[in-house]
Amino acid sequence: MYTQALNARDTTAPVAGPEEAARAARFQARIDAEERIEPNDWMPEAYRRTLTRQISQHAHSEIVGMLPEGNWITRAPTLKRKAALLAKVQDEAGHGLYLYSAAETLGTSREELFDQLLAGRAKYSSIFNYPTLTWADIGAIGWLVDGAAIMNQIPLCRCSYGPYARAMIRVCKEESFHQRQGYEIMLTLCRGTPEQKAMAQDALNRWWWPCLMMFGPPDAESQHSDQSAKWKIKRFSNDELRQKFVDATVPQGQYLGLTFPDPDLAYDEAAGHWRYGAIDWEEFKQVLAGNGPCNRQRMKQRRDAHAAGAWVREAAMAHAAKRARRAAAKADALQQAA
Repeated sequence: MYTQALNARDTTAPVAGPEEAARAARFQARIDAEERIEPNDWMPEAYRRTLTRQISQHAHSEIVGMLPEGNWITRAPTLKRKAALLAKVQDEAGHGLYLYSAAETLGTSREELFDQLLAGRAKYSSIFNYPTLTWADIGAIGWLVDGAAIMNQIPLCRCSYGPYARAMIRVCKEESFHQRQGYEIMLTLCRGTPEQKAMAQDALNRWWWPCLMMFGPPDAESQHSDQSAKWKIKRFSNDELRQKFVDATVPQGQYLGLTFPDPDLAYDEAAGHWRYGAIDWEEFKQVLAGNGPCNRQRMKQRRDAHAAGAWVREAAMAHAAKRARRAAAKADALQQAA
């Protein structure tokens, strides 16, 4: 779901020989012509590795992202809220499914991608390592986190790799619903009691800066974005996406009557943008390094869930094998009868 995956390493590799150079040139010409690259098409290995890492990290983010919201399913304030939250968490699981499927078209199995996540060798978005302390956090996640995701993911609908781009069309439609759902929760709280509005303000205070970090490091520190942009995997830089998000979100917060936790936030009339203060990139690095508030908890929950679901996977495999044997036996019987 998130920009950090766009800054993958190893996106460039030396091209060996004139034949490979010619292939690479033809490949880039297709990219420049806005053609879609499909799984059976030739592609540079660096392109394949970049996409595999980005899509898998996006998929991991969707799956791990179910955990902070799942924390509130049993404590939602009304049956309506519970049903909506259940539907949203189910959507996130579906997004992970679409994305793992897209990653598999690049030649890496889903099981290998799971192993990388559970072993701590693959990253997911830093935002999901923060706790959901109150019901207002569910509203803030929908409004801010999903709002940031939409800002990043809409350009991915035009990604040069076909399976990824097509998966993102449905993902973006559902994320748009999630964002509206979260904003409606915040609106309800802000129109409620003073205590409810204070709860909404507290959620904004805690989630605002981590959401700005979601877009990844500043462009000056993003080492490989240029190659991703050349391959049209990435259409906008981290800072461009972050600015779009701020410009869209600040007026929404003002309508809610909330105050953003940034004393430097101000509208630049000449530029037509909201200028924001300095982001604490050291916190961002610490969370990515595994030292965030909930890193260990999130990975333990995922490992426990994976282990607890082993019998389901085994049963599904046994059922599939049984159906295959029955189909083969039926085919043999028909052949003998003929």
